[in-house]
Amino acid sequence: MSDKSNWKIWEVFVRSKNGLSHKHAGSLHAPDAEMALKNARDVYTRRSEGVSIWVVESEAITASSPDEKEPLFAPSDDKVYRHPTFYEIPDEVGHM
Repeated sequence: MSDKSNWKIWEVFVRSKNGLSHKHAGSLHAPDAEMALKNARDVYTRRSEGVSIWVVESEAITASSPDEKEPLFAPSDDKVYRHPTFYEIPDEVGHM
């Protein structure tokens, strides 16, 4: 554990007290998931602003490139039925 050159990079996601979703808070180095979680708690929730933390190995994340925006998202523009304007949401349904 003392050889930090072999530590993995972890992405940290924190859910705030008044939030419903986890948001990316930053990255850190750690040898394993347990240590990454403890380090994330210490670094990204120092003021008790979080209620939940996720840590994910950076290499496990697959992401699109901003350069791929047009071919990736353009096909959905012609599917107007997917837009929420066509649905009535009852008042009982919260957080929409």
